[in-house]
Amino acid sequence: MDRDEIGAWLRLLLTPRVGPASARRLLAALGSPQAVFTAPRETLLSVLPTRETNELLKLPADLADQLDATVAWLAGAPAGQDRALITLGDTRYPAALLETADPPLLLFAQGRVALLSSPSVAIVGSRNPSAQGKENALAFAKALSQAGITVVSGLALGIDGAAHEGALAGALGGTIAVVGTGLDRVYPKAHHDLAHRIAQDGLLVSEFTLGTPPLSANFPKRNRIVAGLTRGTLVVEAAVQSGSLITARLAMEMGREVLAIPGSIHAPQARGCHALIKQGAKLVETAQDVLEEMRWSSNAPAIHQDEHGDDAEGDGQEDLVLSAMGHDPVGQDALSARTGMGPADLGARLLELEMAGHVARLPGALFQRVGMG
Repeated sequence: MDRDEIGAWLRLLLTPRVGPASARRLLAALGSPQAVFTAPRETLLSVLPTRETNELLKLPADLADQLDATVAWLAGAPAGQDRALITLGDTRYPAALLETADPPLLLFAQGRVALLSSPSVAIVGSRNPSAQGKENALAFAKALSQAGITVVSGLALGIDGAAHEGALAGALGGTIAVVGTGLDRVYPKAHHDLAHRIAQDGLLVSEFTLGTPPLSANFPKRNRIVAGLTRGTLVVEAAVQSGSLITARLAMEMGREVLAIPGSIHAPQARGCHALIKQGAKLVETAQDVLEEMRWSSNAPAIHQDEHGDDAEGDGQEDLVLSAMGHDPVGQDALSARTGMGPADLGARLLELEMAGHVARLPGALFQRVGMG
């Protein structure tokens, strides 16, 4: 696109009171943003109400600055990265997203733009996952990526971040991060390095103009793109009231597959997944389950446990504390009753298991074993 065309798209996006639905009606009637802004008032009034038409005839106050920033951003792509402004009429615009009820007018994209046309699945979940939930997200994403599937998520803390990390480790499928800010910003700040790795080896996508801060209203809007880009959404862990369930609901409304990993009946983070399963979401236990449900022919590599599996001692015998712990969160008093160990010995063993990565310490003085088995 040349500067004038970029400016016309940005003007359409930035015009107050003219939302995406109205903008799409204008484009359907007139063909291009340039045609919209050169059309007579009477023509615009045949498509939109008077109030919206009046807004179209004004220049947005920040248009010039946004145009300068966008042109500079497109021209300033680091070596090895692509930057693109992908509009509704662009052949690179993802077909799956175009089929949804509310596709964004344009997408800012940085990284491997070709990932937008690859087979993909969303992986979403709690911002405060259990240690097991985080490991599940990373392992599923890695296995799916190794099978050539692109993993889409929202760059949030918790499950999202683990899904991106796993997909990058899988390498073949890669990952797409749909963010709720302008692409010149990273939120949350803790994912600064992860975002840069995704820009290098995956793809960052946003419908928001450069400079857009992390406004709370933008993240639910972002969720419809996460769901819309993919054939299905896998929920790893989620509370009953959560953004992840919003994404799952949007996926259902779009006619896409919804899958969920079950968890402990005692874990609040599992209740959202259990609710989805009751509503008809596919219960999955392995990445192969995901591939089969989505009717993808690739065979995902098995998700392995640690080198010794559940054997924390490495001698073929399961550790007494791990055996007594089971797979649900449990307190130290209950473990003491199950094992017969005193508080000092049990505390020391729990610390050893925690340091070895076999056990995670949870809020409320609870412990939970970590591992896929």
